[in-house]
Amino acid sequence: MRRKDTTFSIRISTEDLEIIKQKAEQAHLSQSDYVTRCCLGRQVVVIDGLKDVLKQLRAIGNNLNQLAVLANMGRLKLVGLEKTARELAGIGAELRELQERGRWPEYQSSIS
Repeated sequence: MRRKDTTFSIRISTEDLEIIKQKAEQAHLSQSDYVTRCCLGRQVVVIDGLKDVLKQLRAIGNNLNQLAVLANMGRLKLVGLEKTARELAGIGAELRELQERGRWPEYQSSIS
């Protein structure tokens, strides 16, 4: 991250400042980081409950691994887990894409 070495002041209404404060808090960012990201066209994505979803995905993955181990030991016969594993990987990829998205596509095309 770049060093913050300059102060930038603006005049803003009290109501707008309160909205910015609320949105920065919801995004778990400082007001400075929130405004900088917005102004530079970087999307601020807030997904409530994402930690719970990731925890559940890990649990599902662990269960799949345990089933695979039992199947490899010959103690369990499994059919069709490949599709389940692909679906799980797809969900994980979608979540990572949401988390890592850096810009709004429509913003990029408007400044290109």
